[in-house]
Amino acid sequence: MTSFASFADLRAACLDLPSGDEAAAARVAAREGTLTKPPGSLGRLEEAVEWLARWQGMSPPRLEAIEFLVFAGNHGVVAQGVSAYPAEVTAQMVANFAAGGAAINQLAHVVGAELRVIALDLDRPTRDFTEAPAMDEAEFLEAAAAGYDALSPDADLVVLGEMGIGNTTAAAAVSAALFGGGGPRFAGRGTGVDEAGLRRKQGAIDQGLKRHAAVLDDPLKLAAALGGRELAAILGACLAARHRRVPVLIDGFVSTAAVAPLKKLRSDALDHTLAGHMSAESGHRFLLQELELSPLLDLGMRLGEGSGAAIAVLVLRAALACHTGMATFAEARVSGKDG
Repeated sequence: MTSFASFADLRAACLDLPSGDEAAAARVAAREGTLTKPPGSLGRLEEAVEWLARWQGMSPPRLEAIEFLVFAGNHGVVAQGVSAYPAEVTAQMVANFAAGGAAINQLAHVVGAELRVIALDLDRPTRDFTEAPAMDEAEFLEAAAAGYDALSPDADLVVLGEMGIGNTTAAAAVSAALFGGGGPRFAGRGTGVDEAGLRRKQGAIDQGLKRHAAVLDDPLKLAAALGGRELAAILGACLAARHRRVPVLIDGFVSTAAVAPLKKLRSDALDHTLAGHMSAESGHRFLLQELELSPLLDLGMRLGEGSGAAIAVLVLRAALACHTGMATFAEARVSGKDG
């Protein structure tokens, strides 16, 4: 079992990152240049196969063992009236996942992935961050370690998702702490709050930023003060994937906010990730811009659960099928660009 002894210990792990395999990526690029199509004509599909090869360290890459990790947590800031649903819905949805009744269950089946749902102390919500740090150091490190240990060692690709009533408020607070703009820039309607609820949400975020101003220059400490257990676990899982050279598809606003502290700690920390989609949650566009991530899809989704990234797996499967299945010019006896 992984154990991070302190913020300093986790920070050291976040800074000690392996590079990708550029030779494997180059082999993919070389093959792409021989396939029966104009160079670069498959656009981001070609780039995606290179990315998979770089982080799996093999050419061609593979998509045989795909893992969906969905982390669930509860949030004390719900007491501020920031969600349209009560906190008990988190546990009810976890039960729905277990019964196979959620959207992510159907999507995991369609793309041929294993779904695992990890509930993190649902009966013990984080503290209301307008009044106190959401988590102390030990609680944050425990959740990060749980995420780190959740990743299977043989995964070819991991999709990171979440469930937690109130977690778009936590995600917006973390995003605002990292990149500025306060509640108005990053707070959206989440589960569907009305105008009054949106104002409460913005106000809670700004109050949290003010209360925890002393730690806003430390990405990990602010994630503990303003975030949630499921966000910490996603950070831990993303870090484990980098250490083990497993490519990651990030889902929507909450998952993206969860991994954003890694980028602040080291500029290339998210090179092994792709943004699966652009969420309809208003702050996601701004956050992706700050992280310099270009989403594969924009379908107007805002469900969470890993659902948008799950659909992006189909794009990766299509990309890999073209790379491995297409004939070369020589095999097809088709004249190349230069005759």
